[in-house]
Amino acid sequence: MAASTLLSAWGPLRPGVPGLCRCRQPRGLWANAWRLPEPAGSGRSVAAVSGPGTSGTDRYCLELLRKRDYEGYLCSLLLPAESRSSAFALRAFNVELAQVKDSVSEKTIGLMRMQFWKKTVDDIYCDSPPHQPVAIELWKEKNLDDKAYRNIQELENYAENTQSSLLYLTLEILGIKDLHADHAASHIGKAQGIVTCLRATPYHGSRRRVFLPMDICMLHGVSQEDFLRKSQDKNVRDVVYDMASQAHLHLKHARSFHKSVPVKAFPAFLQTVALEDYLKKIQQVDFDIFHPSLQQKNTLLPLSLYIQSWRKRY
Repeated sequence: MAASTLLSAWGPLRPGVPGLCRCRQPRGLWANAWRLPEPAGSGRSVAAVSGPGTSGTDRYCLELLRKRDYEGYLCSLLLPAESRSSAFALRAFNVELAQVKDSVSEKTIGLMRMQFWKKTVDDIYCDSPPHQPVAIELWKEKNLDDKAYRNIQELENYAENTQSSLLYLTLEILGIKDLHADHAASHIGKAQGIVTCLRATPYHGSRRRVFLPMDICMLHGVSQEDFLRKSQDKNVRDVVYDMASQAHLHLKHARSFHKSVPVKAFPAFLQTVALEDYLKKIQQVDFDIFHPSLQQKNTLLPLSLYIQSWRKRY
């Protein structure tokens, strides 16, 4: 396939500002940075359930989100007041699911916990437990296997079934049923999934695990051991570069629907601010995924989110 360069794939993120362009010569973007197909129809596969909640559980959800998903917590704060508590409950549920794999030592126990949450969702639809607007589609339990994604498409499928589904539910909470908003949510969710995979690589490496897509690693001749020993070789950075570029393209596609997406949906997509912030930072360190600066919290993120919300953009 024809190769494209960093500048053609990313473009100057901030024209005229030094330090945001790549230090070395641009090189081919893997697989021509792939053309991203649009969903044929609405990507939603879940529905939100609304109902009265209890103050104690509301507070628990808020605190869990603040501790475990700070960026999601900040984005939820900027949702309309009438939707905020539902969004906290929804994202807190996502955190509970995400913690299963890292909180158990045996796969069987993890599967039991996942089964518990699946039954909980069924019970919600039967009006058995206290009502919560949570009905996320659980991804298949194979995610409990400590195996790398075979290819980037498998990672994106996982992101579609988790991160994108979370956004679809948030749109439901906001009362939005719009095809363009669904398309944007699909791309943002996939970008989130890719960025999360990158951000979690140092943590997973500390536990002797690597989940980066095997096809990209093989393309650049990189082994899992290279990531486990925190290699800074050029080919290791090439893997990170390809994945970051793909995430950037998803954000670009999501924003291409900007004029067609209802303004009321924009608060659901504020996660793009944090995603773009990470992608800029990883470009500044020349795609060194283990650079200490990438583990530091952006203290200006709340202000950036507020400004983006005020500008009614995502």
